[in-house]
Amino acid sequence: MSRYSKFIEPGIAEYISQHGSAEPELARQLREQTAQMAQANMQISAEQGQLLQLLLRLMGARRCLEIGVFTGYSSLLAALALPVDGRIIACDISREWTDIARQWWQRAGVAEKIDLRLQPASATLQKLLDDGQAGSFDFAFIDADKTGYDEYYELCLQLLRPGGLLMFDNVLWSGRVLLESVQDDDTAALQRLNAKLVDDQRVQVLMLAMADGITLALKH
Repeated sequence: MSRYSKFIEPGIAEYISQHGSAEPELARQLREQTAQMAQANMQISAEQGQLLQLLLRLMGARRCLEIGVFTGYSSLLAALALPVDGRIIACDISREWTDIARQWWQRAGVAEKIDLRLQPASATLQKLLDDGQAGSFDFAFIDADKTGYDEYYELCLQLLRPGGLLMFDNVLWSGRVLLESVQDDDTAALQRLNAKLVDDQRVQVLMLAMADGITLALKH
């Protein structure tokens, strides 16, 4: 069953999964392979991938940032949605996981669209700013260490053009964001970010109860 079901009735989740957009075959194979891994919960759902592709196509996006690659499912789908001259700068620190991603990008014929940078994402993003690339990106997808979300947000916001879009994953954190007494740094970081975003006048925000929670933030 799809991971869409985290916050909705399972039968409805299954119906959505069956009647949503068709998933590209290679993407389906990668998602199912990744589902066998111990860290499978780090992968986005098929519906999230469909939303990602739809947003990119609606925006006519060409330059994208991805913070957190894992095995490359979201970057593969994003690259398929981009035009021939579209490019993604993909940030991760794991060679083990991204070696899997590279294989699938190659199989899908999108490897040339993806510039993988294996170092802390904050360093990659700051280097882009130092190189004068502020305001030159259309889209950023943030799905990495939760304690780093706020820093990634601030850096990505500078890199996005006006009208650019940020997409955050895991903003509901299995419902733990509702807890008043928080014992872990990840939950506390997400609570602070969610509270910040809703009042941030630099963006227009929409939170969706899809999968583990998605927030879209449109830069003014």
